[in-house]
Amino acid sequence: MSKVTVVIPNYNGKKYLNPCVESLMTQSFNDFSIIIVDNASEDGSMDELSDWMTEKGKEESAAGADTSCIPEIICHRLKRNTGFSHAVNLGIRRASGEYVFLLNNDTRVEPDCILNLVRFMDSHQDAFCAGAKMLMMSSPDCIDDCGDFYNALGYAFAAGKGRKSGEFTAERKIFSACAGAALYRTSMLRKIGLFDENHFAYLEDVDIGYRARLNGLISYIVPSAVVLHAGSAVSGSRHNAFKVRLAARNSIYLIYKNQPILQRLLNLPFILAGILVKFLYFCKKGLGKDYLSGLAAGIRFCFTKEASRHRVRFQTKNMRYYIRIQWELWRNLFRMC
Repeated sequence: MSKVTVVIPNYNGKKYLNPCVESLMTQSFNDFSIIIVDNASEDGSMDELSDWMTEKGKEESAAGADTSCIPEIICHRLKRNTGFSHAVNLGIRRASGEYVFLLNNDTRVEPDCILNLVRFMDSHQDAFCAGAKMLMMSSPDCIDDCGDFYNALGYAFAAGKGRKSGEFTAERKIFSACAGAALYRTSMLRKIGLFDENHFAYLEDVDIGYRARLNGLISYIVPSAVVLHAGSAVSGSRHNAFKVRLAARNSIYLIYKNQPILQRLLNLPFILAGILVKFLYFCKKGLGKDYLSGLAAGIRFCFTKEASRHRVRFQTKNMRYYIRIQWELWRNLFRMC
């Protein structure tokens, strides 16, 4: 049984998947296996990966290399696109090790990445997860994500985005880790519940980080673990109609699900201000109607039995965690400046 299970969700990632898997073969830490869950890709990415794996095996055999250190790779092909959350949950359920490393298909992992994450988690038993420092693949001197934060406006944002890669070098607590490159403690995932498949994609990692916080668990960023990230490899661009609608829907569901009604009322002025600012922003991008459509879909969904079933029930014993989180939501308003 491997200590770490790497779970890679794939959807039409032909350009990136093979280099991603190949980068895992260079890891200084080798006690891991790989599960790739394909969301009914139509670009031949899984066939190309299969061919690459066959050729790699032949090369290793011909060279007489020791293949005992080569990680096991298991591939699951789904018949339809079930979304990011369902795909990673499938991998997590099949994981048997102490940790699960979630990794986007459009990434390349630096050689000491998994080693540094495992060392950190081994020495911090309070840690729910540890996120890697993600750099822009097109501009490796720039940060893509160095931990995610969430504020009273209902905004989730990546720390350090666009800043120089040499910044943000200290390990620290964050609100949640980007699930594109994060090591999770398997036992804690099963304790609080896996990724909410109602999200399909976008904000599912903030949601699980929020639920972890409500259970007194902590997320960290480990900047010595480095991953190069292409970004928007599946959706095709930073802003598009599909992404804007789904993210807007999920932003409403995230608030409804994790905040009790009194906390929602307390944050309502901030939430409404945040909605107005984003609406004006997306209007300039020609996506204002898509944003409103997503908000409406989110509101409608919150009145369904499915949304109610997944809502985190308020417990008095967790009051201290709600107070800490609310303080952080206000404090994080200034992190964006």
